[in-house]
Amino acid sequence: MNFLNKFQPVLLSVLRITAAYMFMLHGTAKLFGIPHVEMFDGLQLASMYGVAGILEVVGGLLLLLGLFTRPVAFVLSGQMAAAYFIGHASSMPLVPFMNGGEPAALFCFIFLYIAAAGAGAWALDNQFNKQ
Repeated sequence: MNFLNKFQPVLLSVLRITAAYMFMLHGTAKLFGIPHVEMFDGLQLASMYGVAGILEVVGGLLLLLGLFTRPVAFVLSGQMAAAYFIGHASSMPLVPFMNGGEPAALFCFIFLYIAAAGAGAWALDNQFNKQ
């Protein structure tokens, strides 16, 4: 399936943009109530959820734009690893399907891959790295 190789840079961008958008929704739910999730009503910015929401909105936006992609993706991968182990791994740590940690685990490894692979074809990083 080597014919797909030519699509790799574009598909990497599609993965980055899609994951960033979905990730940002978690942050906007926490910080702005959009979409509304009842458990985040009255959230304090100085709380663990508040800091996570800030990282999700700001980091998600930077990833969506493809700006500072590698360091941002690395930080967000770490955030999701921490979220998994703090929020989900206490019950059935090796079974994310059962402990509700699938999104955190998937985001962790998607972001780790993006940190290693870069932003792809459609990214602001590409504009700033042209010399």
